[in-house]
Amino acid sequence: MPPHRADGAPRARDDRGLAMRSLLFAPGDDARKMAKALAGEADVVICDLEDSVAPPNKAKARAETLAFLQANRAQAHRLFVRVNALDSGLVDDDLAAIIPGAPACVVLPKSLGGASVQALGARLAVHEAINGFADGATKILAIATESAAALFGMGTYAGCSARLIGLAWGAEDLGADIGVERRRDSGGGFTDVFRHARTMTLLGAVAAGVAPIDAVLADFRDLEALKRESVDANSDGFTAKMAIHPAQVPAINAAFAPSEAALAHARAVLAAFEGAGVASLGGQMLDRPHFENAKKILARAGGGAAR
Repeated sequence: MPPHRADGAPRARDDRGLAMRSLLFAPGDDARKMAKALAGEADVVICDLEDSVAPPNKAKARAETLAFLQANRAQAHRLFVRVNALDSGLVDDDLAAIIPGAPACVVLPKSLGGASVQALGARLAVHEAINGFADGATKILAIATESAAALFGMGTYAGCSARLIGLAWGAEDLGADIGVERRRDSGGGFTDVFRHARTMTLLGAVAAGVAPIDAVLADFRDLEALKRESVDANSDGFTAKMAIHPAQVPAINAAFAPSEAALAHARAVLAAFEGAGVASLGGQMLDRPHFENAKKILARAGGGAAR
């Protein structure tokens, strides 16, 4: 595929519907697992060049991931790539290898705040230019809680880059940075420090106007716990959840799809506001926040539109 159109303009990128409920990781050095992930129900597949790839396999993972991206251009809107951290010494080689495959989004691990997103964006701009893509074509999703320092940068994502589409949180790297003995309490819930990280990610994402994305559940066999976590995350305001196994995806998709009752109520709220600044519905007074929330619920009903 040529890097530019016949008229010399940058080649268009397929950027259809980055709406997402489920984001499934697949190791970038395993073509079979990436193909299995893409054939499933996940809204997004994250081809991983970082934690799931051993250091000796990094070069193989880049080559396998590029080949996978190129073979599945028709579904490029579903394909993200997690690169290695900015300070790893590996990210430039990662980007040089995978941007020619036109992933919809690059997942940035160990982000420290808006400056990290801007640093990655500057690198992306160079590789987009080299490959004839329009500036800003490649989006960024930042994993925002992988160190204690990262939590202090949560308020810096707002306005940092038009590329940013989401903030995700995770407990594993944060726990290692802190040196905790456990991440969950006796009831299976996260301990206070991780609940704080989760809340800060939610608030930081909402403040930045991007998707708040819930962490993976490492025990992929415990589907009941996954259902509970997903329902709770949806109730709290998260719009998606990451997964590490295809078996986790159906429960996540179900939890983040608004119920028929919620959709019906949202439609009724919008109808009640027709031509009015305030409204009433079922004896309850409604104001602007109800209107905005109803719009968000209806927008999320298309969470699988990326498919």
